[in-house]
Amino acid sequence: MIRMGTQTFSNLVATSVVLPLIASILTALAGIIYLFYRQNKRPAVTKPSHVFRGGDREVIIIGSGVGGSAMANVLARDGRKVTVIERDLKQPDRIVGELLQPGGVRALSKLGLADCTHNLDAHEIKGYVIHNLEAKTEVVVPYPREQGNDDATKNITSARAFHHGRFITSLRERAQKEPNVTYIEGTATKLVEDNGVVVGVQYKPKGEDELKTIHAPLTFVVDGCFSKFRKMLVKEPVHVASHFVGFLMHHCPQKISNHAELVLTDPNPILVYQISSESTRILVDIRGVMPKNLKDYLLDSVCPQLPEHIQEPFRDGVINGRVRSMPNSFLPPSFTERPGVLVLGDAYNMRHPLTGGGMSVCLNDVVIWRQLLRGIPDLTDYEAIINALRVFHLRRKNNHSFVVNVLAQALYELFAAKSKHLVSMKKACFEYFRLGGKCVAGPVSLLSVLDPKPHILIGHFFAVAVYAVYFVYQSEPLWALHRTIYRSVMILLSACGILFPLLWGEIKCLITL
Repeated sequence: MIRMGTQTFSNLVATSVVLPLIASILTALAGIIYLFYRQNKRPAVTKPSHVFRGGDREVIIIGSGVGGSAMANVLARDGRKVTVIERDLKQPDRIVGELLQPGGVRALSKLGLADCTHNLDAHEIKGYVIHNLEAKTEVVVPYPREQGNDDATKNITSARAFHHGRFITSLRERAQKEPNVTYIEGTATKLVEDNGVVVGVQYKPKGEDELKTIHAPLTFVVDGCFSKFRKMLVKEPVHVASHFVGFLMHHCPQKISNHAELVLTDPNPILVYQISSESTRILVDIRGVMPKNLKDYLLDSVCPQLPEHIQEPFRDGVINGRVRSMPNSFLPPSFTERPGVLVLGDAYNMRHPLTGGGMSVCLNDVVIWRQLLRGIPDLTDYEAIINALRVFHLRRKNNHSFVVNVLAQALYELFAAKSKHLVSMKKACFEYFRLGGKCVAGPVSLLSVLDPKPHILIGHFFAVAVYAVYFVYQSEPLWALHRTIYRSVMILLSACGILFPLLWGEIKCLITL
C-alpha cells in the first residue's frame, strides 16, 4: 500500500481546517446575535419569601465526588459558608474516574488542589500506545510538550492515573479541613422550593429516620451519573451506549513505560492503564446485551485478541479478580434555568469514558464557576447568577466541553464501528496517527484537554475521512471507478452521520440559552 508523506498530508489537514474554521466563526456570530436578542426577552426572576440570615450557610452541595469536593474546597477558601451532603463518606470503589488528563491536572492546579494527587501511589501517563492487532502493529501517541521560557524548561505534559477512591478521599479530607465547610453524611431527598426558587434541601441523616431541612440561597447538585435530581433539572435524557467491564491486573507489564494502551479489538476497543505501582486497570467495552457468562466471554473471546504481554495478567484478573461493569452513558448538555440551583458534573453532562475526559471537564467547570461566583457577592441575586449561568455555558463550550464531548462519542463510534465504511475510517485513523507531525499533535492536543479547539477537531475528523477515501483510490483498480466513487461517497456520508448529530447536540444547547 502506498503511503502519503507527512508533509503532503499535513498540508491537506491545514486545508481541511479552513472550512470548519469559517463555519465556526459564522456559528459564533449567529449565536452572539441570537443571545443579544434573547437577552431582552427574558422575564424577571421571582424573589422567594424565605429570608436568609447573614450568619446562615450560603451554599449547599449535594454530592462529594470530584466536582462536589473541589467546589466545596474553593468556595470555602473564597469565604463562602458551605454545607456538603454526601450519602456515604466511606472511600468509594469504582472502575472509572481513574484517569485525569493533562488538562484536568492543569485545572486541579488552578484550583490549588494539585497536592490531592500526591501520596496516592498515582501513576504518570505520558501518552498512549494504540494497538492495531489486525495489522499486527502499533503507534505511539505522546502527549504534547509544554513550552517553558526556554528549551531547557520544556517538560512532558502528563496525565495522572490513580485509584478513584483514594483521589476522592484526598479531595474530601482537604475540604473537611476548611473551617467554612460542614459535612453531613446523609441522603438528600428533596429540593425545597419557595415561589419557584430553590431555597434549600431536605435530607435524611445516615442512620436516622427523621427528615431534616437546611436552607441556603444557592444549591449545587453534583450527585453523579445516577443523579436522583436530574429528571427535574436537566432536559436531555441519558443514553447508555455500552458498558465497560473492568477489573484490576496485578504487575502487568507495559508495552512502553508510562503509557496507557488502547487495543482495537473486534468488535469494541479495550483500554489499559496503570493506576498504581502494582495495579493496572483494564476496561473492556461491550455494546448491546451483556454475555450471560461474562468470565467465559472474556477468556474465550477477548483474551486471545490482546497483545501477548497483557494476556497472562488478564487471565489471572478474570479468574481471581473482581469483575464489574459500569454503564457508558451519554448525556448531552442542556440549558436549564432554575433559580437557586445549579447542576454540575455527571449529573449534568456525560460522554463515553473512552477518552478519559470526564473529570477534566468537571474540574474545568469548577474553575469557571469559581471565577463567576467571585463576581457575585450576594448569592440571593438570582438574576446575576442566571446571567452567570449563560456565561458559564458559553465559556465551557469554547474552553473544553464541546471538544471533549464530541471527541469522546465520535472516537467511540469510530473504534467500535461495524459498517464497512466506518471500518475503513477506523483503519485510516490508525494510519493517520502513523503519519506523525500535525496528524498526531492536533488530535492529542484535543484528547489531553490542553488545547481543545472545535475547528481543530472538525478539521482532523474530516481529514481522516479524506484519508480513508485516499486509501479507497489506492486499493481499487481504474476499471472500478464507479465502485471507488460509491465507497468514497459512503465514507464521507458516514463521517457526517457521526459528527453532525454530535455538533448539533452541542449547538442546540447554545440556541436555548
